[in-house]
Amino acid sequence: MESVYARIEQEVAARADRLWDVSLALHHAPETAYEEHRASALLAGELEREGFRVERGVAGLPTAFTARTGSTARTGNGAGPDEVPGVALLLEYDALPQLGHACGHNLIAAAGLGAALAARAALGEVAGTLLAVGTPAEESGGGKVAEVAAGLFDGVDAALMFHPGVHDWAWAPLTASAQVRVGFHGRAAHPTGNPTEGIDALGALIQLFNTLGVLDRRLPTGSHIQGIVTEGGRATNIVPAYAEGLFGLRGGTTSALVELVDGLRSCAQGVALATGTQVDVTDVGGRYEHFRANDVLSGLFARHLRAAGITLAEPEPGIYLGSSDIGNVSTRLPAIHPFLAIMDPDGSDHTPEFARATAGPRGRQVMLAAARALACTAADVLLRPDVPARAWAAFREKAAAGL
Repeated sequence: MESVYARIEQEVAARADRLWDVSLALHHAPETAYEEHRASALLAGELEREGFRVERGVAGLPTAFTARTGSTARTGNGAGPDEVPGVALLLEYDALPQLGHACGHNLIAAAGLGAALAARAALGEVAGTLLAVGTPAEESGGGKVAEVAAGLFDGVDAALMFHPGVHDWAWAPLTASAQVRVGFHGRAAHPTGNPTEGIDALGALIQLFNTLGVLDRRLPTGSHIQGIVTEGGRATNIVPAYAEGLFGLRGGTTSALVELVDGLRSCAQGVALATGTQVDVTDVGGRYEHFRANDVLSGLFARHLRAAGITLAEPEPGIYLGSSDIGNVSTRLPAIHPFLAIMDPDGSDHTPEFARATAGPRGRQVMLAAARALACTAADVLLRPDVPARAWAAFREKAAAGL
């Protein structure tokens, strides 16, 4: 394998300037969720020019794509020695409103692109499937949720990506999350002329916030509820007939999130009963599941990354880095999502400073190091039969433990 790793390093180095140009092109023309038309076309075009079979508009998403090379068979799941392995490299490329690439998706996309191109060039037509997957709308909407549902990852043994950040961590402590809309229906009335006829929907919504404040104090680590009022009436001299809140919920695990959503629904129904209102509780968009780290694949990635002088540590206990739709992939097949620092720990993503860092020299260095490590890890999956078998065994062990 050492000669394979050396060829991959050469291929990444040969493409370094082009990969950086791609990253900067994304950075200079940011596109938000489901609007990433230029980014998707640019990345798919790069893969197509180097021999990948590209399919655009997959999973019903105009800006999603798959690019495939190698064997067309995709049996996967590490169940036997005769199976054909499959590995997917994930490319994110949506930006944040007003902040551009302040989450570094331009680096994620360029690293995934570089890994896919380098692995194909170094390995040739191996007995296995090398897949690059364009995954739009991570910041809002969850492109990977739709791609999982559409079966894009069926038969894949490993899903690989990295994320820029302010820590060098081997895996991402990411919670499950959901957006839930709660609407109370009351009855309008004049607060002076006929006050007894009114049923105050806004009062019910305010009572729900108070009730959730009590619930929040006993939630486990990694779980919380944060809400805003999105509709509260139009005039002070009319008892609001309708009021609505939008709530973001996070759980340390997917099962914890389910319990939290059920708790919110129970609170809302209790408030409705107490206030004489009617209530609707509905999900907004798809739910993000928690991230299940695969220690086998993470260990291989960390080993390859050390060649670039970057050493990964375990995340600090009790710290969570938000949520991502990579969770929905990781609970169905072995996956990695390490964080690599492009700023010092006193910085933060989703800031203008981080956006600038994703176009800076440290961002370029990390992107290229990640591209090489991702490609080498992909080679491990495709060329070493023990790797997918061990990765699936570790995956099933965590699943059985509810982790």
